[in-house]
Amino acid sequence: MKLKRLIIPAVLAASFGLAACGGNAEAGTGTTPTGATPTGTATAGQSSPATNSAPTELSGKIAAGGSSAQQVAQQVWRAGFSQQYPDVTISYDPVGSGTGQENFVSGAYTFAGSDSVLDDATVAKANSQCGGDPIEFPVYVSPIAVAYHLDGVTSLNLDAETVAKIFSGRTTRWNDPAITRLNAGVNLPNTTITPVHRSDSSGTTWNFTDYLHQAAPKAWKSAADTDWPSTKGESAEGTSGVVGAAQGGNGTIAYIDDSGVRSTKLSVAKIKVGPKFVAPSAEGAAAALASSEQIDGTASSILTFNLNRTTTDPGEYPIFMASNVIACQSYDDPTTTAIIKAWLSHVISADGQKAAAANAYSAPLPSEIVAKEQAIVDQMG
Repeated sequence: MKLKRLIIPAVLAASFGLAACGGNAEAGTGTTPTGATPTGTATAGQSSPATNSAPTELSGKIAAGGSSAQQVAQQVWRAGFSQQYPDVTISYDPVGSGTGQENFVSGAYTFAGSDSVLDDATVAKANSQCGGDPIEFPVYVSPIAVAYHLDGVTSLNLDAETVAKIFSGRTTRWNDPAITRLNAGVNLPNTTITPVHRSDSSGTTWNFTDYLHQAAPKAWKSAADTDWPSTKGESAEGTSGVVGAAQGGNGTIAYIDDSGVRSTKLSVAKIKVGPKFVAPSAEGAAAALASSEQIDGTASSILTFNLNRTTTDPGEYPIFMASNVIACQSYDDPTTTAIIKAWLSHVISADGQKAAAANAYSAPLPSEIVAKEQAIVDQMG
């Protein structure tokens, strides 16, 4: 395997060696992200791991990372996996989807989590790193909340156009007519709106801007992007950084994976879908994914979707992520291949998905999608 430029925070770079698609199962230190459940420790609400055909004597260390939205789910998946494979240690660094993709194609990560699909150029790099088409499919489905902190206001309705104007900096006061017309009876103050966005390359940003571009194209001209397209507002790194910035001010508003809003003092807006205003929910996100069309023309090992952002069905919540895993179909070391095959089978299993739902408030994958993903996993090796 050729050594390539690594895009890893310096504090992490010293903690593990390379684990690429052409690498081996010994890369990584097994350290968990800050606040993570240590490998081998059960988490409340977690089911037992699924049974698969990999040998129970598997051992090794795997370094991975990417989507910070997946962090809690990754913790419970690792805990469940270690019950069956106690000699396998998987580390997951929540460095963001963009860095996760880059570290995967550079060879630093054996697998990565990403809230946005790989573009053609990155697929080509992954193909080169893997020696064949990469694996890419959803493992984590979650709504994205439009969360805010506004003294005295705990109930708020918004539509796509208004959200777009707020985050583009065109609507700057909370008592703007565009907002008051959607919130009859709510006493909205003449407070400055402070939008908070991600400073790092983020799949959550990609999904949020994809929603704005599709649902409010007249108000939001920019295409979906992992990087925030404007310098307006306040920026913060990672999900935790955005939560901190939003909680730290009055009049703030942010887009945050729904699991990141729990146990905070932030309120969550309802979004207009058809004739109703809808709160984010795992069920609504799963329903929106189920109504989304699969992207055509990809390799058989890639299962990705054009996400349904313009639904008018109030049973579907259009601001959501279908966060993917990115891996190789085979690795130079057969043990690494066996570990990743067993790991993916656990993550998409009924037990793995239920454990994530119980702890990260995500939506279990639709069964028809799981069947397609398991068929991809079964072809590994």
